Amino acid sequence: MKASALEFRLRYFLHGLVYTLGFWAPWNYALHLDPPGPNSHTWGLLAATLSKAGLMNIGADFDLLLALGIAFAVGGALLRTWGSAYLGAGIVQDGSMHAGVVADGPYRHLRNPLYLGTFLHSFTLTLLMPPSGAIWTLVLIGVMQIRLILGEEAFLESTLGAPYLAYCQLVPRLLPSLKTRIAAAGKPPAWGQAFLGELYMWGVACSFAFAGWNYNARPLIKCVIISLGLSLVARAFIKGPKNRE
Repeated sequence: MKASALEFRLRYFLHGLVYTLGFWAPWNYALHLDPPGPNSHTWGLLAATLSKAGLMNIGADFDLLLALGIAFAVGGALLRTWGSAYLGAGIVQDGSMHAGVVADGPYRHLRNPLYLGTFLHSFTLTLLMPPSGAIWTLVLIGVMQIRLILGEEAFLESTLGAPYLAYCQLVPRLLPSLKTRIAAAGKPPAWGQAFLGELYMWGVACSFAFAGWNYNARPLIKCVIISLGLSLVARAFIKGPKNRE
């Protein structure tokens, strides 16, 4: 069940592949799982379903789903930036596993803020996908996150031994504890590098917050692509694990 070292190294590519197939939904050409039309994305179909249920009018339902999407996007970006600030953006972007326990920032509340942030972000993206693509994305991203977590845990347990096991007993894996579970180690955060490393996440969050009120999925998809492109450029300015601040 745990991810291999190769899967960990290729994790960004694999996430991108899952998202791309979720937007494209190539299986729909043969299976016709999703309805046609400009509002056949999950956002529009969920809004129509809620409207038919009589809870609110369709405009309010669109707004509700957009607000949830913005909340998930901002929450994911905050979690990943917070975690990256203490872990180090260079390590976050690196293809190798690193031995060490971070006892600061979000790592005092949960062990995997980066993976939880990614999963929250995925909920936002699925609003723009056809329903079958949304289901595909959430299932595959969820499975990948669990595999990566188990792979990292096995590596850290074999490398660090008892100290890491003690940390795992105190700090929950994915469901954050409202109270800090361990004492702070005192490592200063590197916020600038963390923001650069998570520029894509913030780009998506800002796109939904400022452009989502047009209720048009196509410009938002373009904004997601632009955010990805900007983040790839920003990676050139992120210091690697050997020379980070």
